[in-house]
Amino acid sequence: MSIRNDDVRIPSTDWRAYRGVLSRRALAFCVDYLFVALLWIPAAVVVFFLGILTLGLGFMLYPALFAIVAMLYFGWTVGGRAQASPGMAMMGLQIARTDGRPMDFLTAIVHLVIFWIANAFLTPFILLIGLFTDRGRLLHDFLIGTVTIRRDRY
Repeated sequence: MSIRNDDVRIPSTDWRAYRGVLSRRALAFCVDYLFVALLWIPAAVVVFFLGILTLGLGFMLYPALFAIVAMLYFGWTVGGRAQASPGMAMMGLQIARTDGRPMDFLTAIVHLVIFWIANAFLTPFILLIGLFTDRGRLLHDFLIGTVTIRRDRY
């Protein structure tokens, strides 16, 4: 598989591209999970009817439904053309890979799952990591090789 040159975009080295990113990320998180919660409602209705059609087997999706909706939401939005979820876009943020390639669906989902795991063990310290790194990167950003930047400075 080859990478086209127009798909390669190296993250900015300008320090202004990372100013205020950490607080904007926290607000974008709240907005995005509000959207996920709203999307969970119609998904729950679909699973209800699926459970009736499958004589109860579909009801087993309920415990994992919120995670499934969140993974699809972030996979399609962060892994899409905008390289940002709607909450990130509202806050003027964009995610970029440090190797210059665009985010894809699977990388966006892995980024989310590692965030959940890190958050489970490090809450409330997960944001403290960003205070001591040069570009406000968090643990899951380091592990996946991503950086969140301001769109207006990219």
